[in-house]
Amino acid sequence: MADPPLPPKDRQLAALDLGSNSFHLLVAQESNGRIQVIDKIKETVRLADGLLEGDELTPEVMERALDCLNRFSQRLRGLQPHDVRVVGTNSLRRARNSKKFLQDVEQILNSKVEVISGREEARLIYLGVSHSLEDNFDRRLVVDIGGGSTEIVLGRSFHAEITESLHLGCVSMTHRCFGDGRLRSGHFKKAIELARQELEPFVHRYLDSGWDTAIGASGTVLAISEILLSLRPEEESITRAGLDAIRKVMVDAKHIDNLSIPGLDPERAQILPGGLAILCGLFESLNIDNMQASSGALREGLLYDLIGRVHDQDVRENSVRDLAGRYHIDSSHARRVRESAIELLAQVATAWDLTDSRDKLLLGWAADLHEIGMDIAHSQYHKHGGYLLQNMELPGFSRLDQSDLATLVRSHRRKFPADEEKPTESLARLVIVLRLAVLLHRSRDSEPLPHIDVQIKNEKILLRFPQDWLAGHPLTKLDLEQEAQHLSELPLVLKIDK
Repeated sequence: MADPPLPPKDRQLAALDLGSNSFHLLVAQESNGRIQVIDKIKETVRLADGLLEGDELTPEVMERALDCLNRFSQRLRGLQPHDVRVVGTNSLRRARNSKKFLQDVEQILNSKVEVISGREEARLIYLGVSHSLEDNFDRRLVVDIGGGSTEIVLGRSFHAEITESLHLGCVSMTHRCFGDGRLRSGHFKKAIELARQELEPFVHRYLDSGWDTAIGASGTVLAISEILLSLRPEEESITRAGLDAIRKVMVDAKHIDNLSIPGLDPERAQILPGGLAILCGLFESLNIDNMQASSGALREGLLYDLIGRVHDQDVRENSVRDLAGRYHIDSSHARRVRESAIELLAQVATAWDLTDSRDKLLLGWAADLHEIGMDIAHSQYHKHGGYLLQNMELPGFSRLDQSDLATLVRSHRRKFPADEEKPTESLARLVIVLRLAVLLHRSRDSEPLPHIDVQIKNEKILLRFPQDWLAGHPLTKLDLEQEAQHLSELPLVLKIDK
């Protein structure tokens, strides 16, 4: 007999950040939208090390990561899958051979892994930092130097306004400029110049917008803050003078293996030179005078984003609404298509194994956005829509969810795409449901549809309409006959009971 569900006040949520340097697991207890952290686990895995010879994870790094996650999985036992979020960042974005690795991770954790874009990572970092600070309505610049990327965000309160993700991190920069372990002034100068070069296209946008306070998050910034507490206890924040003092200590040490600074963890010491250089470059390019360190970061942002989904405040819904307005989508028609699609899904969900909550969400969003491409051109608008959704930034969406949404919109009419990767069986079935819903509303009539009975038998779809309804709607009948020809390519038989 299954255990009874925990009362809301005892609900546990977990966020797992599969970072390029470390894996971080955060477990918290949620009550009425507030969280109390009850467990933190961190292990240094250095996924980014596995990409040094190219964009493929090495077997050694994958084994090290899976061993770590086997240990983490013990802490996740007993939690419901929908109360756990696992995200991959820069290294998993880059790795071309991550598919099998991610399958192994999901099997170990019994949870889906979301590989998120750099800007989505930046948004979540900002959310985590903002929740760790008092909301005094000032404008904030938030910086997070990770193992493989650096995120920079401008925002106010809990809303990120400008987000960027740069392709440089403490692991990659250390290997690039300090690969032999030597710590020389020239090496730091080169690394800082590289960081400023990467920042150059974005600097003026941030400087023109301005901010009231600068905040740093995650390992590099927290390590530098701890070091400065011992080197310059009179200073309460990170300053340029403080960064110069740490750089001098490093140069005097001459080699990474000789670094012994109060407050510096030996593991962090191996990658701190690159992180320090990036932070120096940020201070110089953005004219930062001082920076506060924050304990909040990506995993805290994940928890608060998860709470939003639990309490029907899903940022993905906001993203879809924003797109619908920006691309002038006919909301009344989209709503009718959505309602019919969800009704059809309810009838086929069990037979087609589409009972996951994600299936309903994706189908609804695709119905809302299926005409997004019309703002570009009516001809081939489904292709325009698929391209837009595949390539634009969608806050809240993982790369997989965004790709699946694009596939649904791209495939909702005409012939099935033959020049693209074959979708999974469940996604292909969602496409069929969406196609039928769109087809049934092609006349754009506001008159409600009658109940249409749908049955699935093996590879056959049987649609049963009220008597004489199709006789009064001959164009719909013709559309259904043409759709039967399209579905036969799958192969799938669409049968109409007249």
